[in-house]
Amino acid sequence: MSLPVAGVVGWPVAHSKSPLIHRFWLRCLSLDGEYVRLPVKPEALPAALAGLPVLGFRGVNVTVPHKEAALRACGHVDASAAAVGAANIVCVREDGTLSAHNSDVQGVLAAGLPKDGLVVIGAGGAARAALTAASLVGAKSVTLVVRDAAKGRALLAAFRLVGDVIGFEEGLPAATAMLVNAGPLGMVGQPAMPLPLLVAVEGLRADASVFDMVYAPLETDLLGAARRRGLRVVDGLTMLIAQAAAAFRLFYGVEAPRERDAELRGLLGG
Repeated sequence: MSLPVAGVVGWPVAHSKSPLIHRFWLRCLSLDGEYVRLPVKPEALPAALAGLPVLGFRGVNVTVPHKEAALRACGHVDASAAAVGAANIVCVREDGTLSAHNSDVQGVLAAGLPKDGLVVIGAGGAARAALTAASLVGAKSVTLVVRDAAKGRALLAAFRLVGDVIGFEEGLPAATAMLVNAGPLGMVGQPAMPLPLLVAVEGLRADASVFDMVYAPLETDLLGAARRRGLRVVDGLTMLIAQAAAAFRLFYGVEAPRERDAELRGLLGG
């Protein structure tokens, strides 16, 4: 039997902590296997994914900016990916065809979403996962912070959610219970979180929380602003580890040793 190989596809991808996570779990379970980074430009994604069976890959995780395009490149779409409209996992099936999956929703749910006062920054694949999770917890309303208001309204309609769409300069709703950054803002190699949003965090109510999906850097400017207020914060490792566990099961056929999460977070700098 060939060595099970998986990886992570993104552009850029050097920041990804997924190899550390999967290699840690492989060591914990004394399993032979490998997990690698695969930097792929957007225009090369279809060809790169099509080459996975030839190269002997079990599958790949998919990160920014490929999640929606990866879904379109797969001949089979799991219910999880269909619900979100984006894929963060592509698996190679026994017949060599590709299947799209999404474990980001599980990662978002691990952060503990409120039913009221949810505000989400972003309109891409991770934001779609956040909206799917919001639907699952029965969120009564969601506010989207986006640059393209029309895209934001279309997203709310697509997920049958009631809510508002605001821009980055408008300030956050007074009723905000949780602010979620579901975009790449603040990530290494990406634009910084806009100052108006950082200032707005200072005005959030005392029982609000802030969840940033970005994990490189782990302590983002957004989380820093929240900590200065003494707010509850959820860093990107919470989602990263939860979604990675589902991928590990698909790639290697066994459950990740989640009882060693504390050790893993230490390894990842958290």
